[in-house]
Amino acid sequence: MKKIISSFIIVMIFMIGCTDLHDDMYDRIHEDDYTADPAMLMSPIYEPMQDLLDWGGWWFAQELTGDGVTCPVRGEHWYDGGKWIDLHKHDWDNETEAIGAMWGTYFEGAGEANEFIEQQKPLAGDPVIDEAIAKAKILRSYYYYLLIDNYGDVPYITSHVDAPENPETDPREEIFEDLVATVEESVAMLDPQVSTTSVTPAMAYTLLAKLYLNAEVYTGDSDEQYWQKAEAYCDSVLDLGYNLEPDPLAPFSNTNQDSPENIWVIPYHKDNYHGNNLHMRTLHYQHDKTFNMAVEPWNGFAVMEEHFHSYEDNDRRADGFIYGQQYSHTGDSLFHSSGESVYLDPEIPQLNMGPGTEEATVIEFAGARVNKFEIPMGATDNLSNHFPVFRLADIKLMKAEALIRQNGPGAGDDYVNIIRQRAGLDSWNNVDLDMLLEERGREMFWEGHRRQDLIRFGKFNEEWWEKPESSPDRKVFPIPQWAVEANPNLEN
Repeated sequence: MKKIISSFIIVMIFMIGCTDLHDDMYDRIHEDDYTADPAMLMSPIYEPMQDLLDWGGWWFAQELTGDGVTCPVRGEHWYDGGKWIDLHKHDWDNETEAIGAMWGTYFEGAGEANEFIEQQKPLAGDPVIDEAIAKAKILRSYYYYLLIDNYGDVPYITSHVDAPENPETDPREEIFEDLVATVEESVAMLDPQVSTTSVTPAMAYTLLAKLYLNAEVYTGDSDEQYWQKAEAYCDSVLDLGYNLEPDPLAPFSNTNQDSPENIWVIPYHKDNYHGNNLHMRTLHYQHDKTFNMAVEPWNGFAVMEEHFHSYEDNDRRADGFIYGQQYSHTGDSLFHSSGESVYLDPEIPQLNMGPGTEEATVIEFAGARVNKFEIPMGATDNLSNHFPVFRLADIKLMKAEALIRQNGPGAGDDYVNIIRQRAGLDSWNNVDLDMLLEERGREMFWEGHRRQDLIRFGKFNEEWWEKPESSPDRKVFPIPQWAVEANPNLEN
């Protein structure tokens, strides 16, 4: 397997732009201790994660390709060259914006990890250095997990200096095998710390559970050991003392920095670590009055009607939806300029509601909106809610899935029902894979998991609202055109 890095990737990464570094966000080290600990140098490895919800493309590609979230065209707004419709209908190509952005984002993170590892290797043997190198290897593995999950075969680059200019792709299954070996070896070097913003044993175990849970997709092999290992690594996390929040929406609150449920997060902050702005894409224009905001939201993303109605009436997770008559923060009803009440209807008449296709207020008010990540009074265009990449509720549902796949329906009931009971729902009996996928859709909604889940459960290419049946090749994205132009060896 090739261990290479290519200069074209670095060039193209910087062409699409870099963000400011915020060293105080990850592996926080006081400046006076800088020379004593290499962790202060690790911030650039984490930094690409800051863009995952926005221009890094990850969230768009995971949620808007699934069966829960949509971005309808609203009159003259939200067509944007068709990029949102293309994701919804699985009509993307290698010039679709989100697909190009992900490639650069992931390789930037992996490249930063490679550079850090090579800088630190001469100092290996010091336990502090060895742990830092192990963290960097796990972070690099995380970015490659995203790469093989989204693109399949990619160049597997584990060197910073010794690299040909034009790498070829490596087989997805070979990269998978190397990733699990790397993380399994590296996790033994980690101190048993509890931190949601740096690499910990819990983060590494969760990554391994994810890799093994999706191993059949990555390798084409349905080996029983994959489910066994996924279950074992879920158990490793469950043994570490994390706890579910009593409220199913608490892991996403504006004060979720110390949530006992969240394992690994992106530590967004409204002032100095921007990127959590999904509320701007979903709230109606007049929600600035609801939340006493100084900025006007953009009235875009909405919940697909079928998904909205999949929640039972007493499901506490549905409190994260905004629909019906809307009010100001003082309790006054909101009205459209036409005099009509601002009433958000969960029904979306069609995906492409271009000018004249529907009445203007129907277009503007269509679809329930999302408040899963709590929007505080006085919110700006960026929120301080941390975004959980990995959290305990997901681990419990993954454990249930591994049990069902090994032992059949009913084997995972205890773990599914813990999640349902917290949501205020009755327990289920004999939960099968279809029921589990539905429950994952409700619990993990808006968190960037849906594409992967639908692929793993064999549902991604099925027909749903305004999306025809798609071909199997849609399970991976094409390598972006800009990357192929820079390196012809990437051309399929």
